[in-house]
Amino acid sequence: MDAVERAMCASSTERLAAFCTSKTRALSDSSALWRAPCLSHRRLHFRHHRKQSHQLTMAASDGALAASDVDNSSTSACIAPASAIDFLMLCQRLKATKRTGWVNHGLKNTESIADHMHRMAVMAIIAAGFPGIDRDKCVKMAVVHDIAEAIVGDITPSCGVPKEEKSRRERAAVDEMCMLLGGGLAAEEVKELWLDYENNASLEANLVKDFDKVEMILQALEYETTHGKVLNEFYESTAGKFQTAIGKAWAAEIIMRRERSVDLKAAQ
Repeated sequence: MDAVERAMCASSTERLAAFCTSKTRALSDSSALWRAPCLSHRRLHFRHHRKQSHQLTMAASDGALAASDVDNSSTSACIAPASAIDFLMLCQRLKATKRTGWVNHGLKNTESIADHMHRMAVMAIIAAGFPGIDRDKCVKMAVVHDIAEAIVGDITPSCGVPKEEKSRRERAAVDEMCMLLGGGLAAEEVKELWLDYENNASLEANLVKDFDKVEMILQALEYETTHGKVLNEFYESTAGKFQTAIGKAWAAEIIMRRERSVDLKAAQ
């Protein structure tokens, strides 16, 4: 190989080496550029995860504090066990006291005050879809509307007590029972429901007063059937006094069944 050929070979080798070096650097730079976003992404992901963990920890802490506040408020609103049992034992009189109207007619094994209130509460439950009416309030009102009778008894017009005096006695009885509860939210609710009913002050009171009459004439119909009695005065005392569409409709159904029953007996 002469000098010219050796020079050409050396030049080719140098160019090849230079090309390889440039490609290696390019690949290295490309790898670095590829890794950098991944590293950045991992760092961002870690920061996001750490932020979420912190937020969850804070939320759990806030939830624990809120639960603690609820527990504390619930504890402070709780009725003392002795007061609750005293109140419930007084309410037992509602289960034991027979309704005066039936007793005065010489009927045996008749309903108690509590029986009457219970079926009224059931009426409130099944009378769903009545526009503008709070059904839960109606159920509660039905349960407490005669609660004063645990102390004063079932005072009816036949007892000869003036309406104003009857109201005064019952109001005093409700106050006494609420004091027995020790005041608080439960006592306030009982009194508010009773006063609402007594004053016929809401749509719920209108409806529950209708249930009071409907339950009475339904019970009269049942006693006429089982005891062979004629109990006209209960129907007459409620005629034309229903305030709501559902009260009127249910009362009409009871009257229709009574008339049908009378017709059947006459036919026999």
